[in-house]
Amino acid sequence: MLHAVIMAGGSGTRFWPESRSERPKQLLNMLGPRTMIQTTVDRLGDLVPTDRLCVATTALLADKIAEQLPDLPRGAVLVEPCKRDTAPCIGLAAAQIYCKDPDATMAVMPSDHVISTAESFQKSIKFASQLVEEQPGRMVTFGISPTYPAESFGYIERGGFLANGAYHVKSFHEKPKAGVAEKYLKAGIFYWNSGIFVWKAKTILDAIRRFQPKMARHINRIVAAMDTPEYDSVLESEFTAIDPISIDFGVMERATDVVVIEATFDWDDVGSWRALERLLPLDDSNSIVDAKRYINIKSRDVIVRNSDARHVVVTVGVDDLIVIVTPDATLVANKHDEEAIRQVTKILKERGWDEHL
Repeated sequence: MLHAVIMAGGSGTRFWPESRSERPKQLLNMLGPRTMIQTTVDRLGDLVPTDRLCVATTALLADKIAEQLPDLPRGAVLVEPCKRDTAPCIGLAAAQIYCKDPDATMAVMPSDHVISTAESFQKSIKFASQLVEEQPGRMVTFGISPTYPAESFGYIERGGFLANGAYHVKSFHEKPKAGVAEKYLKAGIFYWNSGIFVWKAKTILDAIRRFQPKMARHINRIVAAMDTPEYDSVLESEFTAIDPISIDFGVMERATDVVVIEATFDWDDVGSWRALERLLPLDDSNSIVDAKRYINIKSRDVIVRNSDARHVVVTVGVDDLIVIVTPDATLVANKHDEEAIRQVTKILKERGWDEHL
């Protein structure tokens, strides 16, 4: 049977000051009334029933996620005691699913992507599941046809054709420099790595045992303690002892039977504030404005967000700015230096201003 795992432990530091440690990007209403994690669940539709849906997150976020997803059954939120990147997260989820359903197929996805065509997404997951059923040792991922030479995404280089937009994976590539990204775009055989996967639970567990044996031993000890009074303490000690590593670097880049499907759905990873320019309509000043009270005087190409109806934001004669207003913090940033926003949380920690994290 098909199970879905939604990874929801990220921190979304590039969306400060709206994104905070206890309210990161996946819990925000970025594009409408539903939060990003809610729209991720909505997108699955009837593809997976709630009793085969797992949301993996950290202890800090577990209660808030449960509040946002009240229809999930008890136990559907898999709580990680700390952040250890995607490979341990996926390994623990796979192990728990395998215990319940040894023949399970897993669809694994992030909680904070925008995919506007749910029907195409569901068809793609079904197609990937078919490829896995045909060859259970196969691992399937989805590639996004690049539209510009992005430096912020990993890339997948396709190999030989398999079927219906599916190809064998030749290699994975880390986030490239600008010149390399230009070459990838021109070559026409590279995809952005979507971070969405389909495989048998047994297959990914076998791969983790092969490529990350130390991690596998920790996960095995956790699973052995399931349904016992010692589970929480074992989970805490064993999961914390795992070295953080991504599923791409830890497993996928070393595996051989990997297939990439060229995605037919519209996708955006919403990695930074500038993603709003791709996803929302621009006004007459070529700006994105989501503010109760805003005055624009001779300003262009700005992104403004302010939900406080009592607070007025005014921009005068400025271009290419990001202006984000929250009750306790205001960000003003050059749009072309948005990667530097990541540094804010580091500096806040150094100064001991934890109330703003």
